[in-house]
Amino acid sequence: MTKTTKNVLVLGGTGKTGSRVASRLTELGLTARRAARGGPDVRFDWDDTTTHRPALDGVDRVYLVAPVQRVDFAPAVSSFLDLAETAGVRHVTYLSAYGVNHAPPEAAHRAVELDLMARSGFTYSILRPSWFMQNFSETFLRPVEDVLDMPTGDGTEAFVDAEDIAAVAAATLADPAAHAGAEYALTGPEAITLAGVAGIISGVTGRPMRHENNPDTWLARSGASAEYTEVLLFLAGNIASGRDARPCDDIQKVTGRPAGDFTAYARRTAHAWST
Repeated sequence: MTKTTKNVLVLGGTGKTGSRVASRLTELGLTARRAARGGPDVRFDWDDTTTHRPALDGVDRVYLVAPVQRVDFAPAVSSFLDLAETAGVRHVTYLSAYGVNHAPPEAAHRAVELDLMARSGFTYSILRPSWFMQNFSETFLRPVEDVLDMPTGDGTEAFVDAEDIAAVAAATLADPAAHAGAEYALTGPEAITLAGVAGIISGVTGRPMRHENNPDTWLARSGASAEYTEVLLFLAGNIASGRDARPCDDIQKVTGRPAGDFTAYARRTAHAWST
């Protein structure tokens, strides 16, 4: 790092990981600028390029979260990274997805990874998390009428706690030199089925949760676009086929502590399923 500032632009600053990353950075003594379409610190809209350059003013590190529910975002991210280089950014930590290193180069997340790797103006760290535990309490996997509906069959996934993602991201942004060029797979400590998830939630809430495999009702509730529906079905199919995330210890390597398990997450989140 050639600059002495410690100002971090946190894209998706009100989202599942961005909000947590910003809090961790503040605890570490860095200045986190939370960026989103509605603020709270600076307005940032991927579809309004006039918001991009002002958001980068005075920052030297970026937590990069690509546009959500889109599959064609690589060109927009590349243009933003051009601006970031010009603005003096010296490190980018990118929230990618598990297994993207095996994806074809034209796949959006992989295209962004390769773009970062080809740049010399700043260093980078790549985070490849499995499915978030918080999807069950904050977004599209929330139980409806005590049913977890997702066509994953008996497949398993090493769901990861967003708090652990944030801890790793904050570490890479607090000490970029130590994590320059790093590629971390972020998973929970165990691979479990959706039926297992339902059982854990039942255990902490006393509610009779169950898992069903109905793709039509799941997709209807997700609110996803027709284009993104295909992505969700592909991801669910990965779990069903056993090709998705397996536990690894990258979180412990970075943070010095084991990744949190689903039961611990469920216990502290039980209130989310109380009604």
